[in-house]
Amino acid sequence: MGKYFGTDGFRGEANKDLNVEHAYKIGRFLGNYYSRDRKAKVVIGKDTRRSSYMFESALCAGLTASGADAYLLHVTTTPSVSFIARADDFDCGIMISASHNPFYDNGIKVINGAGEKMEEEILLKIEDYIDTDYELPYAEGDRIGCTIDYSSGRNRYIGYLISLATRSFKGWKVGLDCANGSTWMMAKSVFDALGADTHVIANKPDGLNINVDCGSTHIENLRKHVLDNHLDIGFAFDGDADRCIAVDEKGNVVHGDYIMYICAKYMQERGTLGDSKVVTTIMSNMGLYLALDELGIGYEKTAVGDKYVAENMRQNGHLIGGEQSGHIIFSRYANTGDGILTALKVMEAVIESKEPLSVLASGMKMYPQKLKNVIVTDKDETLACEEVKEAVRQVEEDLGKQGRVVLRKSGTEPVLRVMVEATTDELCEEKVDYIIEAMKKAGRLIRVK
Repeated sequence: MGKYFGTDGFRGEANKDLNVEHAYKIGRFLGNYYSRDRKAKVVIGKDTRRSSYMFESALCAGLTASGADAYLLHVTTTPSVSFIARADDFDCGIMISASHNPFYDNGIKVINGAGEKMEEEILLKIEDYIDTDYELPYAEGDRIGCTIDYSSGRNRYIGYLISLATRSFKGWKVGLDCANGSTWMMAKSVFDALGADTHVIANKPDGLNINVDCGSTHIENLRKHVLDNHLDIGFAFDGDADRCIAVDEKGNVVHGDYIMYICAKYMQERGTLGDSKVVTTIMSNMGLYLALDELGIGYEKTAVGDKYVAENMRQNGHLIGGEQSGHIIFSRYANTGDGILTALKVMEAVIESKEPLSVLASGMKMYPQKLKNVIVTDKDETLACEEVKEAVRQVEEDLGKQGRVVLRKSGTEPVLRVMVEATTDELCEEKVDYIIEAMKKAGRLIRVK
């Protein structure tokens, strides 16, 4: 990771960590980089948070001043920007979103012309430009770029999603939690077109309520909605809809590990998985690997971040991968996590199997996990601290093959994540606290978040 761009873009509090000058300079660099021998085309999408409009204007100013044309999808999802960048031959795409973060945060995700996260070398060049006083040349005359309404691209993406469904959803009562974010109109349009009896919550964005007590990180409202309305299934998205968490007909949460298990098993049963492995991050549950072992499905583990999952899948030709948080990638159909696409693939598995989601998920048993986020004096120094390393070693020795420890830096927040997986919730809690206490004794802990 660089100074500004983490695993999921340049993210921070709007006009504090990430301001309009940053956005302007990102636009200036990309416009200049892609417009050296022709007029570049850059497609831009945004979520519903108030500052997204401000950053959109700053990016457009930078791009057009450098000679690029900016095509505006307006409020849309991250995967739609990825799809349109690839399908319509754009030089690159930009999504303005801080995903599941609160409204006062925002982010800028840069996507290459193949619909994938931008190459590290280009992101580092952008960072160098942000931190220097060097002025790139301005476009002049008819080389000055313009902004173009491109809402038709968003509509084509909706049509693409609808085309992927293999069965009608008629007769299915489906709940959707749109997180007051990017899917607030889009998701219902897709499910309605496929014939579902669609029940939607958190679809009234006001610029400030994105992810507030809703969406994939606050699943309790969707659970209640599914139960109260006797729905067959529910899906919750995050602010920019690259995540999806499901809820079964009994109100149980079906997170990303379950979804990968269900979809990989479904693909195997229908002969479409082949020799492909399931690609996960190191944060996936031990229960997923045990369930895949029983099915004879291989798997690979990457560092945390859907970026690394996508890279592994691309390099090795794997068809499904993702994170427990609900970033699921189906590489036959998309180059990035796509929440609505994930919901459609889960619906396909449920309808084709003629089994409710609760039954499909029952083949995987979750090991208890406990994760705590801690703010420390310095993340790298804390990870290198001998007292902390010894505490981790001791916990790993105590757990043996019946558990594991993951201690890692967040890619989107200034915290360390301490996670223990074991046979009981009590044991997980005890071991996580043991490691945090070691940080405290070593003078590294500021507070538990």
